[in-house]
Amino acid sequence: MLLRNALLASMVCLFSVKGFSQGKQKQLKVMTYNIRHASPPTHPEAIDVDTIAALINKYKPDVVALQEVDVNTRRSGKMMNEAKELGEKTKMYYYFGKAIDFDGGGYGIAILSKFPFDSVKTYNLPSANNHAERRALALGYLRIDEHKKMLFACTHLDAEKDHASRMLQIKTIDSLISHSPFPLVLAGDLNSETGSPVIQVLDQNFQRSCLNDCGYTIPSDKPTETIDFIAYRKSDSCHVISHRVLQEPYPSDHLPVMAELSIAFKKANAKQKTGLRKK
Repeated sequence: MLLRNALLASMVCLFSVKGFSQGKQKQLKVMTYNIRHASPPTHPEAIDVDTIAALINKYKPDVVALQEVDVNTRRSGKMMNEAKELGEKTKMYYYFGKAIDFDGGGYGIAILSKFPFDSVKTYNLPSANNHAERRALALGYLRIDEHKKMLFACTHLDAEKDHASRMLQIKTIDSLISHSPFPLVLAGDLNSETGSPVIQVLDQNFQRSCLNDCGYTIPSDKPTETIDFIAYRKSDSCHVISHRVLQEPYPSDHLPVMAELSIAFKKANAKQKTGLRKK
């Protein structure tokens, strides 16, 4: 069933984009993982960055979107920069995008990449009320090689029961990144299930790496919901090779999600301007 839906997503992308074969294809392994500040649910007193790093090394993704990342907080250790530690332990480039000040340090999202960052930036996302936890979007331009560049977006949307803030946030993300001329992948914890208003907005311009029966991602011990997603822009030349939820319940309350994509890069796209819209 998972393979069938991955193939369906692939066919939608292939037949909706003209000139797919004109670009040079690159296979890319993408992971999204809410790491719960590296505190395993069964051992909440522990900060186990090593296990998360070992998991990433086991599956060998090219780029990773991380959520719930601590940097120099009291609860995780004032000298513990989780983004930096994970980057060093996986031998990947790393970037931390702070969403909020928390517990004497920072808390937010991060990107790990085997490819160097050409540029990277954090955007604050809007909220429907003044009491909600601030959310962020991290955007990294990855230099795949001398002639190829892509945009990778990592986010963690609002967790309130009401959809209002998440709707504002997903619409803001779409307006910020949808006009970039580079191939684009968005990954993260959207705190929304398939069929929800938020995912319906996402589906207008993006293709999820799996469309139906994709495997639950939370809670990791007995998962019942799918709220962690990887998606690519429908206008890009790409297709899905595989999609899976990794059955690794120990490190976090979320299961990691991984997709392998084949992306076609247009000639000389590394010299193009970003096309990002200013806030």
